[in-house]
Amino acid sequence: MRNLNLIGSSLFCSSLPSGIRRCHWILPLRTLYSLGSSLCSEPSRPCICVDGKLSMAESNALEFAKQKACQSAVSDWLKDNQIIGLGSGTTIKYAVEYIAEKVESENLQIQCIPTSFQARQLLINHKLPVTDLDIYEKIDVTFDGADEVDEDLHLIKGGGGCLLQEKIVASCTTDFIAIVDERKHSKRLGTHWTKGLPIEVIPMAFKPIQTRIEKLFGGKVILREAVSKMGPVVTDNGNFLLDWKFDTNKQYYWPEVNIELSNIPGVVDTGLFINMARRIYVGNMNGTVSILEGKPSNTLCYSQHLLNSINNSP
Repeated sequence: MRNLNLIGSSLFCSSLPSGIRRCHWILPLRTLYSLGSSLCSEPSRPCICVDGKLSMAESNALEFAKQKACQSAVSDWLKDNQIIGLGSGTTIKYAVEYIAEKVESENLQIQCIPTSFQARQLLINHKLPVTDLDIYEKIDVTFDGADEVDEDLHLIKGGGGCLLQEKIVASCTTDFIAIVDERKHSKRLGTHWTKGLPIEVIPMAFKPIQTRIEKLFGGKVILREAVSKMGPVVTDNGNFLLDWKFDTNKQYYWPEVNIELSNIPGVVDTGLFINMARRIYVGNMNGTVSILEGKPSNTLCYSQHLLNSINNSP
């Protein structure tokens, strides 16, 4: 077992229901890059599963996969004098860290537009310049994560509750770059992401929308409840979130579904990102990065994506 330099690392501890205390280190980028694929090559030994699914070794390999994907994406797309959009989530924090390193080492001049309060704080913490769409209507490149990606490059987003602002920023972007780990790449949407399609709605309309979606498409629509307080989750925009657990045995034509959902009165937007990704970087647990190619976006408003979807409908 090699000795690790833990400077800059964070120790996270939590208690399992059994009373066992679980602790693991989150290592900084430089340490993980120096380790490379050796994260996956240590001799196997008994260890406690993280979140009941991954062992400690698998969890470390997964974090390394996310970081490698972020490193590849930022290296390929971050240039001087750009306006950058930044999404939210566990993967994008690594992209922000690498952007900050690249900006400092190469003396790049950029401006960053966050998609959420969390993303804004992340940018501020890394001393990256923050701006907004009032000043810059056109964004050169946006880096964001996803809850699931299918073979047609359709994305489900919104598991973290920021889908509306993420879609607005993505729609104003020339090149929308999604970064995921291999668990989130599926042949069909709903294969691995089982928490449903997030839909942001006006609070007064959530009940009729719930009923309407179930009648139109089947499945089950659930009002997302908050964890740390009583009542529903409230988005940064003051709206509610519905999670549509669609029938995974049915074949959906997602561009058409997205239009029909968006046309329901009271629906603000959906977590479906259709024909928006320019490229998707998939971090694999073996240390490699797969790249899925989309089409150049070159769009400045979401209505253009809806128009494209309508024109491509059967």
